[in-house]
This record gives sequence, structure tokens and C-alpha cells, in this order.
Amino acid sequence: MCGVVGFWQKAERLETAIIGQMTICLEHRGPDDAGVWLDEEAGLALGHRRLSILDLSPAGHQPMLSPCGRFALVYNGEIYNHLDLRVDLEAEGGHFNWRGHSDTETLLAALRHWGLEKTLGRLNGMFVFGLWDRQERSLFLVRDRMGIKPLYYGQHNGVFLFGSELKALTAHPEWRGEVDRDALALYMRHNCVPTPWSIYKGIFKLPPAHFVVVRDNGHDVSFPQCYWDLARIAEQGSKQAHENADELIAELDELLKDAVKKRMVADVPLGTFLSGGLDSTTVTALMQTQSDKPVRTFSIGVYTENTDEARHAKAVAKYLGTDHTELYVTPEEAMEVIPRLPVMWDEPFSDSSQIPTFLVSKLARQHVTVSLSGDGGDELFAGYNRHIVGPEVWEKARRLPLLLRRMLCLGIGLLARHDLEAMRRYLPQRMAVPNLVDRLEKLAGALKARNRQVFYKDLVSHWKDPGTLVLGGVEPDTLLDRLEDMPQLACLREEMMYLDQMTYLPDDILTKVDRASMAVSLEARVPLLDHRVVEFAWSVPTEYKYREGKGKWLLRQVLYKYVPQEIMDRPKQGFGVPIEHWLRGPLREWAEELLRENRLREEGFFDATPIRKMWLEHVSGKRRQQYHLWDVLMFQAWLEENTDQ
Repeated sequence: MCGVVGFWQKAERLETAIIGQMTICLEHRGPDDAGVWLDEEAGLALGHRRLSILDLSPAGHQPMLSPCGRFALVYNGEIYNHLDLRVDLEAEGGHFNWRGHSDTETLLAALRHWGLEKTLGRLNGMFVFGLWDRQERSLFLVRDRMGIKPLYYGQHNGVFLFGSELKALTAHPEWRGEVDRDALALYMRHNCVPTPWSIYKGIFKLPPAHFVVVRDNGHDVSFPQCYWDLARIAEQGSKQAHENADELIAELDELLKDAVKKRMVADVPLGTFLSGGLDSTTVTALMQTQSDKPVRTFSIGVYTENTDEARHAKAVAKYLGTDHTELYVTPEEAMEVIPRLPVMWDEPFSDSSQIPTFLVSKLARQHVTVSLSGDGGDELFAGYNRHIVGPEVWEKARRLPLLLRRMLCLGIGLLARHDLEAMRRYLPQRMAVPNLVDRLEKLAGALKARNRQVFYKDLVSHWKDPGTLVLGGVEPDTLLDRLEDMPQLACLREEMMYLDQMTYLPDDILTKVDRASMAVSLEARVPLLDHRVVEFAWSVPTEYKYREGKGKWLLRQVLYKYVPQEIMDRPKQGFGVPIEHWLRGPLREWAEELLRENRLREEGFFDATPIRKMWLEHVSGKRRQQYHLWDVLMFQAWLEENTDQ
């Protein structure tokens, strides 16, 4: 795992010191080695930081030049089938004098031999890379199919910039970053800045499964081109006929085993994150069954009743016989992470589970260099509550006149303003659920949706009308608004999973895992997002994902081969921290300073009135507003870190 960076500008202004400084900004992503390379005639500079995983020798050093001298490559990621690709290359008559066994060398040879698009179709892995063709004076920037690894790029003040993280771009002396208020409005809705936007004007995220071609000293940048179309895969898979359940279970079992096995190859110690949930337990079980020694597993516990999964992880680890390490963190230890968040994420990001994700990464890094993660199972196999309850609620609601639904919405909204959390013990069992007020308010907003796409958008939104909150910001349309870009799928449940895979998964979940793990120089691998697993999941009829009132039915059947059902069957829990109580207690002074009315007005990004109202309601205990406030606070903390904005 590594960090990449580069720029293209007028040749006479090219300086080694500039690319060197930009590369230093990514040291946390690759502490083991660093390299820079310049094409002085063209005015192009490439930089790389290396976290050595495969081939720890200098043979894996980057930037890497092809033997013919035509191509230069900077690459971040892992190609899990790279040794198979070497066999294919040699079988086709190529003559390769391999210098080592790094996947970087394999990738460069494949690109030279097969060309870009044929190579991309053969890769199994997570990656971003920049390939410079000296002969054609063209720069190719590429991102992996599911967006596991990040890449920013854009033309800025006469210089074309690209890199793994924004901090590397901002180190260029020509940088004059300006907050994109439209992107800020999107952030307030989604608690992250969605692809293709970034928080800065003119700088974009490369979408998953896309590449761009850059020419003419960085002034000619192609529109992102798709090389693996998830919409087509979802649409074609959705139309497949029903299959035998036993055959599907067996096929998924073998596919997941292979995906995990491929991600167990490393020249350094590796382990796995184990929360005790279904996805991480599946990955751990499949890892342990293919290991000749106890797998290293890691979990974090927090001292709160509703968010601690560490005890479940311990039970799973004991059953599987792993070498388990757990750490219970105090609120003080967790809160010590908060000042580091703006530096780690580089742009506003307010999924509060970023805190425990960083802590478990930090714990794992004390023992291993690579850790497997269970991310992706919810999106592929209908694991979120919205996948389970949402379609049923919509089916009932859509039969009611819109006016009546809006009246119900008002009624539920009034009900939610009562202290239902305190009353939860007196409510019927079906209503005695955690965060009841939040769920009621989401339901109220969703009921007034005019169609099922708007219903989904409302369910996943934080601030419902951020364009009125962000001064000068106009919320752009996203995939959630462009119905014409949606594939033809069988039902709302499938549409939700597709939209989650296209938006929430890369922009929130994978961003969270990448930044948290890379902040401590830990490589996180995601076997459930092997593209073969994704394609298989779309070929599975929905009734094998959602069955008997539960999501992830098929995945459960695979897991039950390795872990008894009674250990796993329990309500789904989040991986979170008690932000609500912290904001009323130990974080109150910090938050109050960031949310001062005069400060908000002077900075000029937000309408201060609704934010102040929300803050006062929260600290008084009148209403729970922590998620909306955390969105604002994470932007404010980011802005404070970037005071020149």
C-alpha cells in the first residue's frame, strides 16, 4: 500500500524539490521508501511513498520505469492475481527479465504488453495508478472497480495535479484552494463529499471503475471513461432466473474462500479486523480455515451498552481459535482522536465511526502490517435496516394519497419531539428500539416522498435541504436525482443496494477505512469486494438475500458452515461512539467554540440561525441533534485546520 502524487506544468518551472515536498505529505501511507521521477522535457513530475508488502527489496521501488524507457508508473494498491498474470504474459511469448516479484513490476509489464483497457479487464485487486507514456505524452489515471483506493485530480492555477490525498496537492506552491460551496451543500446531506466532487473548486475524485487521459501539459483532460459498468452488471444480474439455493451457497462459499486466500498473500505479518458482526466473522472464519496457524484478530470495545461488540468478537475468536487482541478504550482515549480527524481526512467527513475505525487500525498496526476487513457485505447482500424495512414501508405508504402522507409526516414529527428515548421501556416491544427518535424522524421525512427514488434519498440524507443552510451553495444533482441513469432493476430493495454500492460504499465506508488505516501505515484489504463476488451477488435473486425478515440470508448460510448459528444470531449493532453525550459533556466547550454565532457569521459558510437553534436544543436535552451537529462540527474543525480558506 502506498501513496501517489504528481503534477504537470511548464517544463521551465519544473523543480525536484516541489515533488519531493508533495511526496513527504504522504509519508504515513508509505513509510518504508520514497521516490520521485521527472520528465524534464515534458514538465511532468511523479512521486511515490511505499509501504512494502510484496517484494520488500529495492526491486519494488517506484516510480518504476519500463525496460524500454517509454513508460513510468506510480501505483497504490495490490494486484492479487499478479503471479497468474505473469504466467499469462509469458505464455503469450513475451520475454520478461523479471527483476523481482512485486505486483508493480507485473502491472507495468501488463500495461506495456496488453495496453490499458485489456489489462484493466484482467486485474483482480484494489488500486489507483498514474501511467505516463513518454512517447505519446499522455498521462493515464485509473481507479479500481469499487473505489477502494482514492484518487484526486484537477487543473489548478495553471498546473495539473493528482494524488492519493488532498494534502499532497495543497503542498504545491501554486495551490490556492477555494472551498466549493456546492460541494459543501452535498456534504451536509451525505456526511461526506460525494464523488466526483471534492471540497475544493476544480479538484475532483476519479469515480470507481474509471480512467482519464491527460494531454497537452495537463490542459486537456478527458471525461472519465468507464471500464467496468456496475449498472450493466446489476441490470443483467437482476434478470437472471432463480437458482438452487444449495448450489448458490456452495458457489458463494468457494468464491469467498478464494477471495480471502488471494488477500492472505503478503511478505509481512497480517491479521483481520473482528467486530463480531456477520461480515467480519465470515472473513475471519474463511481466513482461519485456510491458515496453518491462529489468525491475528483485533477488536475495539467501548464502555457503552448499545455500541459494544467486543464481547461478541471475543466469543467468535474463542470458537475459531484465533490469536485475539482486544482493547477497551475510555471516552477520553476516543476523544483524543478528534483533533486529528481533519488532518487524516483532508476534507470534511462526519461518519463518527471514523473514531473506532482509527482506533482498531492503530491497535492492529502494533502487531501486523496488513489487516483484512469485512466491509461490503451489507451493500451486496441487503444488510442495512433500510434494505429490510424501507421497501415494506414504501409499499404501504405509496398507496396513500400524498396529502394524507404529509399529514402523517407532521404527526410523526410532533411525536418524535417528545422524550421517547426516556419512555422506551414503556413502549410495545416492537417500538423499544435504539435511537427511536432518529428513526421516527427519518420515517416522517420519507413518507412525503413523491416516488421511491426520493424516498431512498430522504432515508440516506442528514440535512434535508442543505442548499438553504450553506450560504451561496447550490446542491448539484447526483446519481440519486438522475433517474434516467438508473438501471432497470426488479424492486426497490435492489435499487437501494445499487445506489449504496455506487455512493455510500465508496464515498463513506471505503473512505473511512482507507484514511483510518493509512493514517497508521496499515494496509486494509476487502475480500467481500472482490469484483467476482460483486458480480456473483448481482446474479443472485433478491429472495436469497432478504428472507424470513432478515437480510444477508445467503451470506449467513455460508457463515453457518464455520460458526454456529446461535453465536451469530443477534440484532445488528453499529460501530459507533456516544457523540450525543459527549457533546453535552466533555466536548461541549470545544463544540461551543466552533459553533459560536459570531464565528459562523464571520466565516460566512452557514446560516447561523438554524445551527444555533439546533445546538441549544441539543445541549438542553430538548432534542437529540448530534448527527446534524457533527456534520457542522467536522466542517468547522476542517476549516480551522485550513485557515487560509
